[in-house]
Amino acid sequence: MVNADGSPWHYLDTAATAQKPQAVVDAMTAALGRDYATVHRGVYSRSAEMTLGYEAARRRVAGFVGGAEDELVFTRGATEAINLVAATWGEANLQAGDRVLLSVLEHHSNIVPWQLLRERVGIEIDVCPLTDDGRIDLDAARQVIDERTKLVALAHVSNVLGSRLDVAATAEMAHSVGAKLLVDGCQAVPRLPVDVKAMGCDFYVFSAHKLYGPTGIGALWARKDILGAMPPYQGGGSMIDRVTFEKTTWADAPQRFEAGTPAIAEAIAFAAAVDYVDAIGIEAIAAHEDTLTRTARAELAKINSLRLFGPDDAAGIVSFQLGDIHPHDLGTILDEENVAIRAGHHCAQPLMDHLGVPATARASFGLYSDEDDIAALIRGIERTKRIFG
Repeated sequence: MVNADGSPWHYLDTAATAQKPQAVVDAMTAALGRDYATVHRGVYSRSAEMTLGYEAARRRVAGFVGGAEDELVFTRGATEAINLVAATWGEANLQAGDRVLLSVLEHHSNIVPWQLLRERVGIEIDVCPLTDDGRIDLDAARQVIDERTKLVALAHVSNVLGSRLDVAATAEMAHSVGAKLLVDGCQAVPRLPVDVKAMGCDFYVFSAHKLYGPTGIGALWARKDILGAMPPYQGGGSMIDRVTFEKTTWADAPQRFEAGTPAIAEAIAFAAAVDYVDAIGIEAIAAHEDTLTRTARAELAKINSLRLFGPDDAAGIVSFQLGDIHPHDLGTILDEENVAIRAGHHCAQPLMDHLGVPATARASFGLYSDEDDIAALIRGIERTKRIFG
């Protein structure tokens, strides 16, 4: 990649948000310009065509994770998707004393909604520990869950450690006590093959912008029978069947959960991102990122006073601490070298507490990353060490 002045730019923050391919930009431009019209309401031809395009995008995105179009709700992102499940399925099915199992490494988006539900309903939250190399400890989880556990909500890939969850084994564990399984797939969908039916999960959430698509849109996949029984999340246009002042009836899922004018152009660009990734091949992307991750970990391990976090087989993400140098200082100096990393708690403060650090430096890879990016990162770290003595 290059900056506006033509200088090389080493982007190592794909776990935060992915850069967009031209195909996605073009799809967004066409949807906002040449093809633009509202959906679901107009009787004129362009509106009908846009409606077909919007619903085709739903079908395309659902199929990418092994689901059907009537099982996929467009949301503003994975954060809203988890909040939707907590506010609808959670309030309808959970009561005081019921338990939800999370893990130490969860993103705040998979912690705070359940805390809010705890305040409203009185559920209890259990927290699964990690193994020494930073994986969710399923053996420990099996000792925690019982018939009071109604939901297990875990990250497929940690946004800090890159550790992977065995979703199929987790689904079997959750279902053995009658619990449902929600999986945060934000970091998995861009870099791992995902088949929600084969894995056996009940809810799966992800965001477009980490999958080389636009911001402001994501998806909730849920099993059809579960989604169909969930009450509405918000009220307004599109999510209704019939409205009177005495009573309102709801549209079928997934439209029931999409009140108001949807993110039309974003949905179409979301599908374009899926097409782009599919054309390259998710297996090829996974292999490319795995090679880069192993190389980065090996090079970083050679640096004195640098502490690596997470397992050796981390998926596209490497977090580390450089001696006593704060990650923000490291990130600032790396930026002077045209190397972009993420520095901070990564919306995972409980994990930072577990690791015993206030923050980490995080390098993360995408399909456009290469070994030159790693070399630039190492050069920037060595310069930082010299500056700090």
